[in-house]
Amino acid sequence: MVRVRPGAGRNRVGGRYDGPHGPALIVAVSAPAVDGRATEAVRRALAEALGVRPAEVELRIGATSRDKVFTVTAATRDWEQRLTALRQ
Repeated sequence: MVRVRPGAGRNRVGGRYDGPHGPALIVAVSAPAVDGRATEAVRRALAEALGVRPAEVELRIGATSRDKVFTVTAATRDWEQRLTALRQ
């Protein structure tokens, strides 16, 4: 689960949001929440933070919500450990 903060001063991945759907990774992006721009910026920022290609990160749920679920299709390498570290 990812919690999106669109319109931020800069892109940043990290932190934990304890929302109604459980703990989520916070991803702040400078892109506005208009026409899917923030979602695309989140997908790319998440891929960069996890060290995978953007094509290996796919939105599953939450196209118009601040709470989103992404799937990482990259082979499990270091990205799971990076995800755990980013959430703390």
